[in-house]
Amino acid sequence: MTSPPPTQVYAWKTYACTYTHYPAQGETDAPPMLLIHPIGVGLASWFWDRLAQAMAATGDSPALYAPDLLGCGQSPKPKVAYRAEDWADQLAHFLRQVVQRPVVLVVQGGSLPIGLRLLAHPQTQGFIHSVVLSGPPGMKLMTTPTSRRRQTLLWNLLFSGPVGVGFFRYARREAFLESFCRRQLFANPADIDREWLDHLLEDTQDGGGRYAVYSFLAGFWRQDYTDLMVAITLPTLVIFGDAASGINRLSRTDPPQQRLDDYLRLIPTANGVMIPGRNVLPYESTAAFVEALHRLT
Repeated sequence: MTSPPPTQVYAWKTYACTYTHYPAQGETDAPPMLLIHPIGVGLASWFWDRLAQAMAATGDSPALYAPDLLGCGQSPKPKVAYRAEDWADQLAHFLRQVVQRPVVLVVQGGSLPIGLRLLAHPQTQGFIHSVVLSGPPGMKLMTTPTSRRRQTLLWNLLFSGPVGVGFFRYARREAFLESFCRRQLFANPADIDREWLDHLLEDTQDGGGRYAVYSFLAGFWRQDYTDLMVAITLPTLVIFGDAASGINRLSRTDPPQQRLDDYLRLIPTANGVMIPGRNVLPYESTAAFVEALHRLT
């Protein structure tokens, strides 16, 4: 792979946040894509590099924008409990100040709550052209809230102190990362390549990245999003892998077709497609994912 474009910086509140801009290729007049990376140990905007290169290779690709969410990648990593609403505020500012035109919103996996809050954000009306959901969580997980008290207790007693520091040191070991990816993310272990692991290991060197991960694990995003999904009026494409799985007991046993059907029933404007792969489709099944995107046009 060739190197991605240089990282760029924009100001949001008191933070100097980072993003990667992949210029459009060819004479396309398609809207740019705003790519929202997943939250996880070592994950950041680099997640989209392989997709960007595959789209550029077609010779006819829209511009792509891949921001690092606060707490991830090269963006600042303050010690705070992050909520989906916080990241949506960051992205709403990014849309208005950096992109400045309507986008196709592409949301990976468990970052769907961020995407839903962004769709409903008062400052993004007219700035989102259509939506792509890549391997979103099982519907039970998206519609079963956890209490604020439980979320706060997990954060205060487990994640924000010394126990959290120790667990992150354990979780960023290559052996743990490879095992987790094999069990939860990839359909074919052979696809867990050196490039993937090196990115994870590099990003985990900054221990400040644990606060975004632990905010996700504490469940600060866990709410009932039924109303927000039913309210979507934009063209929406839902892409699932034929080996899709869940890591939470609420949706662990749901078969892939049921996962897809749940979204098609709930989102009025949705259509869907199943492609080979498990839970990180833009990386593990890049060519099939690029082909699936054509269904949005």
